[in-house]
Amino acid sequence: MLALATQAAAQQTAIFPKGEIATVDNHTGTVWLKELSEADSVFAYSIATATFAPGAKLDWHIHPAGQILLITEGIGYYQERGKPRQTVKKGQVIKCQPGVEHWHGAAPKSTFAYLATTPTQKGKTVWLKRVTAAEYQGGR
Repeated sequence: MLALATQAAAQQTAIFPKGEIATVDNHTGTVWLKELSEADSVFAYSIATATFAPGAKLDWHIHPAGQILLITEGIGYYQERGKPRQTVKKGQVIKCQPGVEHWHGAAPKSTFAYLATTPTQKGKTVWLKRVTAAEYQGGR
């Protein structure tokens, strides 16, 4: 019985460190960030993990070369400008297309985390305006 409990606990443990609370002004709520691998002259993409407290969300933004999110925990939202908000869950993969305005964050009653791989050869993330309450609640 103890072995099964230990196995179950190990499956719930985060693979990567949670990181530090983000202090930049591009989100609402509490978000933890951890850069796992920075882009360099050989690998032109970075890999980071982000963890969101319930209800936390990033502002609208654009990745000039796109981004891939591997959802590792919880339930969250993803929305591209002009499209309906999507609910996303642990185990899903989201492809943020290059140059497409979007936002993502945690659902109101769930934490949310992902690994993000972001090509950097076309520039860094372009931050835009805050997500409104109506947008967060599923309106456009």
